[in-house]
Amino acid sequence: MFCYQCEQTAGGTGCTRAGVCGKNEDIASLQDTILIGLKGIAAYAYHARELGARDEEVDAFMHEALFTTLTNVDFDLNRHIEMALKVGAVNLKVMELLDKAHVERFGAPVPTKVSTGTKQGPGILVTGHDLLDLYELLRQTEGTGINVYTHGEMLPAHAYPELKKFPHLVGNYGSAWQNQKKEFEEFPGAILGTTNCVLIPKESYRERMFTCGIAGLPGVTHIKNRDFTPVIEKAKALPPLEEKAGGELTTGFHHTAILSIAGQVIDAVKAGKIRHFFLVGGCDGARPGRNYYTEFVEKVPKDCVVLTLGCGKYRFNHLDLGDIGGIPRLLDIGQCNNAYSALQVALALAGAFNCSVNELPLSLVLSWFEQKAVAILLTLLHLGVQNIRIGPSLPAFLTPNVLKVLQENYNLKPITTPEQDLKEILG
Repeated sequence: MFCYQCEQTAGGTGCTRAGVCGKNEDIASLQDTILIGLKGIAAYAYHARELGARDEEVDAFMHEALFTTLTNVDFDLNRHIEMALKVGAVNLKVMELLDKAHVERFGAPVPTKVSTGTKQGPGILVTGHDLLDLYELLRQTEGTGINVYTHGEMLPAHAYPELKKFPHLVGNYGSAWQNQKKEFEEFPGAILGTTNCVLIPKESYRERMFTCGIAGLPGVTHIKNRDFTPVIEKAKALPPLEEKAGGELTTGFHHTAILSIAGQVIDAVKAGKIRHFFLVGGCDGARPGRNYYTEFVEKVPKDCVVLTLGCGKYRFNHLDLGDIGGIPRLLDIGQCNNAYSALQVALALAGAFNCSVNELPLSLVLSWFEQKAVAILLTLLHLGVQNIRIGPSLPAFLTPNVLKVLQENYNLKPITTPEQDLKEILG
Protein backbone atom coordinates (compact mmCIF):
# COMPACT_ATOMS: atom_id res chain seq x y z
CA MET A 1 0.00 0.00 0.00
CA PHE A 2 0.96 3.65 -0.17
CA CYS A 3 -0.81 6.40 1.74
CA TYR A 4 0.29 9.94 2.51
CA GLN A 5 -3.04 11.62 3.12
CA CYS A 6 -2.46 12.72 6.74
CA GLU A 7 0.12 14.30 9.06
CA GLN A 8 0.89 10.95 10.70
CA THR A 9 2.47 9.64 7.49
CA ALA A 10 5.45 7.42 8.33
CA GLY A 11 8.71 9.31 8.04
CA GLY A 12 6.82 12.23 6.54
CA THR A 13 6.84 10.47 3.17
CA GLY A 14 4.19 7.72 3.18
CA CYS A 15 2.93 4.58 4.88
CA THR A 16 3.83 1.57 2.77
CA ARG A 17 3.28 -1.55 4.89
CA ALA A 18 0.40 -0.49 7.12
CA GLY A 19 -1.04 2.85 8.04
CA VAL A 20 0.11 4.52 11.25
CA CYS A 21 -3.61 5.10 11.74
CA GLY A 22 -4.36 1.38 11.50
CA LYS A 23 -5.41 1.20 7.85
CA ASN A 24 -4.17 -1.93 6.07
CA GLU A 25 -3.47 -2.55 2.39
CA ASP A 26 -6.92 -4.04 1.74
CA ILE A 27 -8.74 -1.00 3.10
CA ALA A 28 -6.40 1.25 1.08
CA SER A 29 -7.18 -0.86 -2.02
CA LEU A 30 -10.95 -0.58 -1.53
CA GLN A 31 -10.72 3.15 -0.86
CA ASP A 32 -8.78 3.58 -4.11
CA THR A 33 -11.42 1.49 -5.90
CA ILE A 34 -14.16 3.72 -4.51
CA LEU A 35 -12.34 6.91 -5.53
CA ILE A 36 -11.62 5.62 -9.03
CA GLY A 37 -15.24 4.54 -9.47
CA LEU A 38 -16.44 7.97 -8.29
CA LYS A 39 -14.40 9.59 -11.05
CA GLY A 40 -16.36 7.53 -13.58
CA ILE A 41 -19.65 8.58 -12.00
CA ALA A 42 -18.49 12.21 -12.10
CA ALA A 43 -17.81 11.98 -15.84
CA TYR A 44 -21.30 10.70 -16.63
CA ALA A 45 -22.98 13.11 -14.20
CA TYR A 46 -21.09 16.03 -15.78
CA HIS A 47 -22.33 15.18 -19.28
CA ALA A 48 -25.89 14.71 -17.99
CA ARG A 49 -25.83 18.03 -16.14
CA GLU A 50 -24.66 19.83 -19.29
CA LEU A 51 -27.88 18.55 -20.87
CA GLY A 52 -29.96 19.77 -17.93
CA ALA A 53 -30.32 16.41 -16.16
CA ARG A 54 -29.30 15.83 -12.55
CA ASP A 55 -30.21 13.48 -9.72
CA GLU A 56 -30.11 14.43 -6.05
CA GLU A 57 -29.34 10.85 -5.00
CA VAL A 58 -26.27 10.74 -7.26
CA ASP A 59 -25.03 14.10 -5.98
CA ALA A 60 -25.55 13.13 -2.32
CA PHE A 61 -23.77 9.81 -2.82
CA MET A 62 -20.65 11.57 -4.09
CA HIS A 63 -20.41 13.31 -0.71
CA GLU A 64 -21.10 10.14 1.26
CA ALA A 65 -18.59 7.99 -0.61
CA LEU A 66 -15.81 10.58 -0.51
CA PHE A 67 -16.41 11.08 3.20
CA THR A 68 -15.84 7.37 3.88
CA THR A 69 -12.27 7.61 2.55
CA LEU A 70 -11.15 10.22 5.08
CA THR A 71 -8.51 9.23 7.62
CA ASN A 72 -9.65 7.57 10.87
CA VAL A 73 -13.29 7.18 9.82
CA ASP A 74 -13.93 3.46 9.38
CA PHE A 75 -11.60 0.59 8.55
CA ASP A 76 -14.20 -2.18 8.42
CA LEU A 77 -13.56 -4.40 5.39
CA ASN A 78 -17.18 -5.43 4.80
CA ARG A 79 -18.45 -1.87 4.95
CA HIS A 80 -15.88 -0.82 2.36
CA ILE A 81 -16.94 -3.68 0.08
CA GLU A 82 -20.55 -2.57 0.49
CA MET A 83 -19.58 1.00 -0.39
CA ALA A 84 -17.69 -0.16 -3.52
CA LEU A 85 -20.79 -2.06 -4.67
CA LYS A 86 -22.91 1.00 -3.93
CA VAL A 87 -20.63 2.90 -6.30
CA GLY A 88 -21.76 0.38 -8.92
CA ALA A 89 -25.42 0.91 -8.04
CA VAL A 90 -25.15 4.69 -8.32
CA ASN A 91 -23.17 4.40 -11.56
CA LEU A 92 -26.07 2.41 -13.03
CA LYS A 93 -28.41 5.22 -12.02
CA VAL A 94 -26.21 7.93 -13.55
CA MET A 95 -25.76 5.97 -16.80
CA GLU A 96 -29.54 5.73 -17.03
CA LEU A 97 -29.78 9.47 -16.36
CA LEU A 98 -27.31 10.24 -19.15
CA ASP A 99 -28.96 7.83 -21.58
CA LYS A 100 -32.35 9.49 -21.06
CA ALA A 101 -30.80 12.96 -21.40
CA HIS A 102 -29.17 11.96 -24.71
CA VAL A 103 -32.38 10.45 -26.06
CA GLU A 104 -34.55 13.38 -24.99
CA ARG A 105 -32.17 15.88 -26.60
CA PHE A 106 -30.97 14.01 -29.69
CA GLY A 107 -33.51 11.20 -30.22
CA ALA A 108 -33.11 7.44 -29.80
CA PRO A 109 -30.12 6.07 -31.78
CA VAL A 110 -30.84 3.94 -34.82
CA PRO A 111 -28.48 1.53 -36.64
CA THR A 112 -26.40 3.68 -38.99
CA LYS A 113 -23.63 3.01 -41.50
CA VAL A 114 -20.76 5.49 -41.20
CA SER A 115 -18.18 6.22 -43.88
CA THR A 116 -14.49 6.11 -42.97
CA GLY A 117 -13.42 8.04 -46.06
CA THR A 118 -12.99 11.81 -46.48
CA LYS A 119 -14.75 14.39 -48.63
CA GLN A 120 -13.28 17.25 -50.61
CA GLY A 121 -13.25 20.47 -48.59
CA PRO A 122 -12.28 21.95 -45.21
CA GLY A 123 -12.66 19.63 -42.25
CA ILE A 124 -12.93 19.51 -38.46
CA LEU A 125 -12.22 16.32 -36.52
CA VAL A 126 -14.02 15.93 -33.16
CA THR A 127 -12.87 13.48 -30.49
CA GLY A 128 -14.13 12.72 -27.00
CA HIS A 129 -17.60 11.98 -25.64
CA ASP A 130 -19.63 15.19 -25.37
CA LEU A 131 -22.53 15.06 -27.84
CA LEU A 132 -23.67 18.56 -26.91
CA ASP A 133 -20.30 19.98 -27.97
CA LEU A 134 -20.63 18.18 -31.30
CA TYR A 135 -24.20 19.43 -31.77
CA GLU A 136 -23.19 23.05 -31.18
CA LEU A 137 -20.25 22.72 -33.56
CA LEU A 138 -22.51 21.25 -36.24
CA ARG A 139 -25.01 24.06 -35.74
CA GLN A 140 -22.32 26.73 -36.02
CA THR A 141 -20.75 25.17 -39.13
CA GLU A 142 -23.98 24.93 -41.10
CA GLY A 143 -23.60 26.53 -44.52
CA THR A 144 -19.86 27.12 -44.14
CA GLY A 145 -18.75 24.34 -46.46
CA ILE A 146 -16.88 22.66 -43.61
CA ASN A 147 -17.23 18.91 -43.18
CA VAL A 148 -17.21 17.46 -39.65
CA TYR A 149 -15.73 14.05 -38.80
CA THR A 150 -15.91 12.03 -35.60
CA HIS A 151 -13.05 10.24 -33.89
CA GLY A 152 -12.87 7.68 -31.09
CA GLU A 153 -15.88 7.60 -28.76
CA MET A 154 -17.67 10.16 -30.95
CA LEU A 155 -18.44 7.50 -33.59
CA PRO A 156 -21.87 6.63 -32.04
CA ALA A 157 -22.99 10.26 -32.54
CA HIS A 158 -23.85 9.39 -36.15
CA ALA A 159 -26.77 7.26 -34.89
CA TYR A 160 -28.68 10.04 -33.10
CA PRO A 161 -31.47 11.57 -35.28
CA GLU A 162 -30.82 15.18 -34.22
CA LEU A 163 -27.16 14.82 -35.16
CA LYS A 164 -27.80 12.74 -38.29
CA LYS A 165 -29.86 15.59 -39.75
CA PHE A 166 -26.71 17.66 -40.34
CA PRO A 167 -25.51 16.64 -43.83
CA HIS A 168 -22.00 17.96 -43.12
CA LEU A 169 -21.47 15.31 -40.41
CA VAL A 170 -19.87 13.17 -43.06
CA GLY A 171 -17.96 10.31 -41.46
CA ASN A 172 -15.56 8.87 -38.89
CA TYR A 173 -11.81 9.36 -39.17
CA GLY A 174 -9.32 7.22 -37.27
CA SER A 175 -9.83 4.93 -34.32
CA ALA A 176 -9.29 4.92 -30.54
CA TRP A 177 -7.70 7.58 -28.36
CA GLN A 178 -4.24 6.03 -28.06
CA ASN A 179 -3.70 6.43 -31.83
CA GLN A 180 -4.29 10.18 -31.79
CA LYS A 181 -0.73 11.33 -32.40
CA LYS A 182 -0.46 9.43 -35.67
CA GLU A 183 -4.04 10.04 -36.83
CA PHE A 184 -4.20 13.71 -35.85
CA GLU A 185 -0.88 14.37 -37.58
CA GLU A 186 -2.28 12.86 -40.78
CA PHE A 187 -5.59 14.77 -40.59
CA PRO A 188 -4.97 18.14 -42.32
CA GLY A 189 -7.90 20.05 -40.81
CA ALA A 190 -8.76 21.51 -37.40
CA ILE A 191 -9.13 19.18 -34.42
CA LEU A 192 -11.38 19.55 -31.36
CA GLY A 193 -11.00 17.58 -28.14
CA THR A 194 -14.16 17.60 -26.04
CA THR A 195 -13.23 15.42 -23.06
CA ASN A 196 -10.15 14.19 -21.25
CA CYS A 197 -9.31 11.28 -23.58
CA VAL A 198 -6.74 13.44 -25.36
CA LEU A 199 -2.97 13.07 -25.60
CA ILE A 200 -0.33 15.79 -25.37
CA PRO A 201 -0.20 16.94 -29.02
CA LYS A 202 2.81 16.79 -31.30
CA GLU A 203 4.17 20.11 -32.54
CA SER A 204 3.09 19.16 -36.06
CA TYR A 205 -0.58 19.74 -35.23
CA ARG A 206 -0.61 21.67 -31.94
CA GLU A 207 -1.55 25.00 -33.52
CA ARG A 208 -4.59 23.51 -35.26
CA MET A 209 -5.89 21.67 -32.21
CA PHE A 210 -8.48 23.05 -29.78
CA THR A 211 -10.11 21.88 -26.56
CA CYS A 212 -13.38 22.71 -24.84
CA GLY A 213 -15.32 21.83 -21.71
CA ILE A 214 -13.37 19.73 -19.22
CA ALA A 215 -10.49 19.06 -21.64
CA GLY A 216 -7.31 21.13 -21.78
CA LEU A 217 -3.84 20.77 -23.28
CA PRO A 218 -0.64 22.80 -22.91
CA GLY A 219 -0.19 25.34 -25.70
CA VAL A 220 -3.62 24.55 -27.17
CA THR A 221 -6.42 27.13 -27.53
CA HIS A 222 -9.31 26.42 -25.17
CA ILE A 223 -12.82 27.23 -26.36
CA LYS A 224 -15.19 28.81 -23.83
CA ASN A 225 -19.00 28.89 -23.83
CA ARG A 226 -19.11 26.65 -26.92
CA ASP A 227 -18.21 29.52 -29.24
CA PHE A 228 -16.36 27.54 -31.90
CA THR A 229 -15.50 30.53 -34.10
CA PRO A 230 -11.70 30.03 -33.72
CA VAL A 231 -12.05 26.36 -34.74
CA ILE A 232 -14.14 27.30 -37.78
CA GLU A 233 -11.74 30.04 -38.85
CA LYS A 234 -8.76 27.69 -38.52
CA ALA A 235 -10.52 24.99 -40.60
CA LYS A 236 -11.19 27.52 -43.36
CA ALA A 237 -7.55 28.68 -43.38
CA LEU A 238 -6.07 25.19 -43.59
CA PRO A 239 -5.65 23.17 -46.82
CA PRO A 240 -8.85 21.27 -47.69
CA LEU A 241 -9.09 17.51 -47.37
CA GLU A 242 -9.03 15.44 -50.51
CA GLU A 243 -11.79 13.12 -51.64
CA LYS A 244 -10.78 9.68 -50.44
CA ALA A 245 -12.79 6.47 -50.46
CA GLY A 246 -13.05 4.47 -47.27
CA GLY A 247 -14.91 1.62 -45.72
CA GLU A 248 -18.00 1.57 -43.52
CA LEU A 249 -18.60 1.07 -39.82
CA THR A 250 -22.03 0.41 -38.34
CA THR A 251 -23.11 1.84 -35.00
CA GLY A 252 -26.33 2.75 -33.22
CA PHE A 253 -27.60 -0.53 -31.76
CA HIS A 254 -29.13 1.20 -28.74
CA HIS A 255 -31.27 -1.06 -26.54
CA THR A 256 -34.40 0.43 -28.09
CA ALA A 257 -33.19 -0.72 -31.52
CA ILE A 258 -32.19 -4.21 -30.37
CA LEU A 259 -35.35 -4.74 -28.32
CA SER A 260 -37.46 -3.75 -31.32
CA ILE A 261 -36.34 -7.05 -32.89
CA ALA A 262 -36.32 -8.99 -29.61
CA GLY A 263 -38.85 -11.50 -30.93
CA GLN A 264 -36.61 -12.28 -33.89
CA VAL A 265 -33.59 -12.68 -31.61
CA ILE A 266 -35.47 -14.93 -29.17
CA ASP A 267 -36.77 -17.10 -32.01
CA ALA A 268 -33.23 -17.46 -33.39
CA VAL A 269 -31.98 -18.59 -29.97
CA LYS A 270 -34.83 -21.09 -29.53
CA ALA A 271 -34.24 -22.45 -33.04
CA GLY A 272 -30.55 -22.97 -32.27
CA LYS A 273 -29.44 -20.43 -34.86
CA ILE A 274 -27.83 -18.23 -32.20
CA ARG A 275 -25.80 -20.30 -29.74
CA HIS A 276 -24.20 -17.61 -27.61
CA PHE A 277 -23.82 -13.86 -27.09
CA PHE A 278 -20.52 -12.19 -26.26
CA LEU A 279 -20.15 -8.65 -24.94
CA VAL A 280 -16.62 -7.73 -25.99
CA GLY A 281 -15.74 -4.11 -25.38
CA GLY A 282 -14.65 -1.45 -22.94
CA CYS A 283 -11.68 0.91 -22.93
CA ASP A 284 -8.88 0.54 -25.46
CA GLY A 285 -5.24 1.31 -24.74
CA ALA A 286 -1.70 0.87 -25.99
CA ARG A 287 -0.58 -1.91 -23.64
CA PRO A 288 0.69 -5.02 -25.45
CA GLY A 289 -1.75 -7.92 -25.42
CA ARG A 290 -4.82 -6.03 -26.61
CA ASN A 291 -4.66 -7.94 -29.90
CA TYR A 292 -6.35 -10.62 -27.76
CA TYR A 293 -9.69 -8.90 -28.36
CA THR A 294 -9.26 -8.84 -32.13
CA GLU A 295 -8.29 -12.50 -32.19
CA PHE A 296 -11.11 -13.41 -29.80
CA VAL A 297 -13.79 -11.87 -32.05
CA GLU A 298 -12.21 -13.39 -35.16
CA LYS A 299 -12.43 -16.83 -33.54
CA VAL A 300 -16.00 -16.49 -32.22
CA PRO A 301 -18.07 -19.21 -34.00
CA LYS A 302 -20.40 -18.08 -36.77
CA ASP A 303 -23.49 -19.03 -34.76
CA CYS A 304 -22.65 -16.45 -32.08
CA VAL A 305 -23.36 -12.71 -31.81
CA VAL A 306 -20.89 -10.08 -30.54
CA LEU A 307 -22.12 -6.95 -28.78
CA THR A 308 -19.63 -4.15 -28.23
CA LEU A 309 -19.28 -0.66 -26.78
CA GLY A 310 -16.63 1.88 -25.82
CA CYS A 311 -13.48 2.51 -27.83
CA GLY A 312 -12.43 -1.12 -27.32
CA LYS A 313 -14.56 -1.88 -30.38
CA TYR A 314 -11.90 -0.37 -32.65
CA ARG A 315 -9.92 -3.57 -32.17
CA PHE A 316 -12.44 -5.42 -34.37
CA ASN A 317 -15.32 -3.22 -35.62
CA HIS A 318 -13.75 -3.21 -39.08
CA LEU A 319 -14.39 -6.95 -39.38
CA ASP A 320 -17.27 -8.17 -41.54
CA LEU A 321 -18.92 -10.82 -39.37
CA GLY A 322 -22.04 -11.12 -41.50
CA ASP A 323 -25.44 -11.89 -39.98
CA ILE A 324 -27.64 -14.67 -38.66
CA GLY A 325 -31.01 -14.63 -40.36
CA GLY A 326 -30.81 -10.86 -40.84
CA ILE A 327 -29.50 -10.19 -37.31
CA PRO A 328 -26.01 -8.62 -37.55
CA ARG A 329 -23.36 -10.66 -35.76
CA LEU A 330 -21.61 -7.46 -34.61
CA LEU A 331 -23.75 -4.95 -32.73
CA ASP A 332 -22.08 -1.67 -31.72
CA ILE A 333 -24.17 -0.37 -28.83
CA GLY A 334 -22.29 2.93 -28.52
CA GLN A 335 -20.11 4.80 -26.04
CA CYS A 336 -18.82 3.40 -22.75
CA ASN A 337 -21.81 4.88 -20.91
CA ASN A 338 -24.06 2.85 -23.21
CA ALA A 339 -23.20 -0.12 -21.00
CA TYR A 340 -26.64 0.84 -19.67
CA SER A 341 -28.10 -0.25 -23.02
CA ALA A 342 -26.22 -3.55 -22.88
CA LEU A 343 -27.65 -4.19 -19.43
CA GLN A 344 -31.18 -3.44 -20.63
CA VAL A 345 -30.76 -5.97 -23.44
CA ALA A 346 -29.44 -8.61 -21.02
CA LEU A 347 -32.27 -7.99 -18.54
CA ALA A 348 -34.88 -8.17 -21.32
CA LEU A 349 -33.47 -11.49 -22.58
CA ALA A 350 -33.39 -12.86 -19.04
CA GLY A 351 -37.04 -11.89 -18.65
CA ALA A 352 -37.99 -13.49 -21.96
CA PHE A 353 -36.30 -16.76 -21.05
CA ASN A 354 -37.45 -16.62 -17.42
CA CYS A 355 -33.94 -16.93 -16.05
CA SER A 356 -31.23 -14.81 -14.43
CA VAL A 357 -28.63 -12.90 -16.42
CA ASN A 358 -26.02 -15.40 -15.24
CA GLU A 359 -28.06 -18.24 -16.78
CA LEU A 360 -28.20 -16.62 -20.22
CA PRO A 361 -25.97 -17.81 -23.06
CA LEU A 362 -24.04 -14.56 -22.54
CA SER A 363 -20.39 -13.97 -21.66
CA LEU A 364 -18.66 -10.69 -20.87
CA VAL A 365 -15.08 -10.26 -22.07
CA LEU A 366 -14.01 -6.74 -21.14
CA SER A 367 -11.00 -4.51 -21.60
CA TRP A 368 -10.39 -1.82 -19.02
CA PHE A 369 -8.17 1.23 -18.93
CA GLU A 370 -9.44 3.85 -16.51
CA GLN A 371 -12.05 5.20 -14.15
CA LYS A 372 -15.25 4.84 -16.19
CA ALA A 373 -14.46 1.19 -16.95
CA VAL A 374 -13.94 0.59 -13.23
CA ALA A 375 -17.31 2.19 -12.42
CA ILE A 376 -19.00 -0.04 -15.00
CA LEU A 377 -17.30 -3.14 -13.59
CA LEU A 378 -18.60 -2.21 -10.13
CA THR A 379 -22.08 -1.85 -11.65
CA LEU A 380 -21.88 -5.37 -13.05
CA LEU A 381 -20.77 -6.71 -9.68
CA HIS A 382 -23.57 -4.78 -7.94
CA LEU A 383 -26.02 -6.57 -10.25
CA GLY A 384 -24.48 -9.92 -9.32
CA VAL A 385 -23.09 -10.64 -12.80
CA GLN A 386 -20.58 -13.47 -12.63
CA ASN A 387 -17.86 -15.05 -14.78
CA ILE A 388 -16.64 -11.74 -16.23
CA ARG A 389 -13.33 -11.94 -18.01
CA ILE A 390 -11.19 -8.81 -17.82
CA GLY A 391 -7.87 -7.73 -19.30
CA PRO A 392 -5.36 -7.19 -20.66
CA SER A 393 -4.16 -7.02 -17.05
CA LEU A 394 -5.87 -6.94 -13.69
CA PRO A 395 -6.17 -3.54 -11.96
CA ALA A 396 -3.05 -2.76 -9.93
CA PHE A 397 -5.12 -1.20 -7.13
CA LEU A 398 -6.67 -4.57 -6.23
CA THR A 399 -4.72 -6.33 -3.50
CA PRO A 400 -4.51 -10.14 -3.52
CA ASN A 401 -7.09 -10.33 -0.71
CA VAL A 402 -9.58 -8.01 -2.45
CA LEU A 403 -9.09 -9.89 -5.72
CA LYS A 404 -9.69 -13.17 -3.87
CA VAL A 405 -13.04 -11.84 -2.58
CA LEU A 406 -14.07 -10.89 -6.13
CA GLN A 407 -13.02 -14.26 -7.50
CA GLU A 408 -14.79 -16.20 -4.75
CA ASN A 409 -18.03 -14.21 -4.98
CA TYR A 410 -18.21 -13.31 -8.68
CA ASN A 411 -15.70 -15.63 -10.39
CA LEU A 412 -13.95 -12.60 -11.90
CA LYS A 413 -11.25 -13.94 -14.23
CA PRO A 414 -8.24 -12.55 -16.06
CA ILE A 415 -8.22 -13.26 -19.80
CA THR A 416 -5.86 -16.01 -20.96
CA THR A 417 -5.82 -16.80 -24.70
CA PRO A 418 -8.75 -16.51 -27.13
CA GLU A 419 -8.66 -20.24 -27.80
CA GLN A 420 -8.60 -21.26 -24.14
CA ASP A 421 -11.27 -18.78 -23.06
CA LEU A 422 -13.63 -19.70 -25.91
CA LYS A 423 -13.17 -23.39 -25.15
CA GLU A 424 -14.01 -22.82 -21.49
CA ILE A 425 -17.04 -20.65 -22.29
CA LEU A 426 -18.56 -22.77 -25.04
CA GLY A 427 -17.47 -26.19 -23.83
